[in-house]
Amino acid sequence: MLVKTWMSTEVIAVDADDAMKDANQLLREHKIRMLPVLENGNLVGVITDRDLKRASASDANALDVYELLYLLSKIRVREIMTRDPVTVPPDFTVEETAEILLHHKISGVPVVAGGAVVGVITQSDIFRALIRLTGLAMRGVQFAIRIPEAPGQIEALTGIIGRHGGRLVSLLSHSEGAPAGFRNVYIRAYHVDRSRFDQLREELKREAVLLYIVDHRENRREVY
Repeated sequence: MLVKTWMSTEVIAVDADDAMKDANQLLREHKIRMLPVLENGNLVGVITDRDLKRASASDANALDVYELLYLLSKIRVREIMTRDPVTVPPDFTVEETAEILLHHKISGVPVVAGGAVVGVITQSDIFRALIRLTGLAMRGVQFAIRIPEAPGQIEALTGIIGRHGGRLVSLLSHSEGAPAGFRNVYIRAYHVDRSRFDQLREELKREAVLLYIVDHRENRREVY
């Protein structure tokens, strides 16, 4: 899943010489948290709602409201923006981008190709991608199962679910938190025959360690 598929291509930007109040108005109007800052068409920084709040608070001491409004009309974006911003190319994966946002503790980044800003990707975009990737919107059933690290284990599990009408939507796995030699697998399927749910559960338990089952359609949760 590449950034270019999930980024916002309608880039809302601000000029470095615009007033701070103009940047604030754009953030509010478009309900976003970050703006690329351009100078002669080139990316020179980013400005966020946090930058604006911090600047407003630091300059508000001992000022009345009229003085503050005047001051905000005079402060230029370049004075409070973050220079040398973190960016990603459009062929980065969503996972790589999520790692970057987490590492830098930021809410989004400009997407740059050939020196030009071609989009913006934010936490919200990554959440949308996660929902799509996991198939949550289809409101199926998720099975969390611990299996040995051995060939054929996942195939056996999907075969059991398939025999009970389940059609695979997503399959994720990792070994973090699992004992040595084991892996946690998360299978989401829809069209599961709920009239045979008890039988399905017992067959899965015979094959591996069942961690939980969440039926999103019925809002049914079983944690073992």
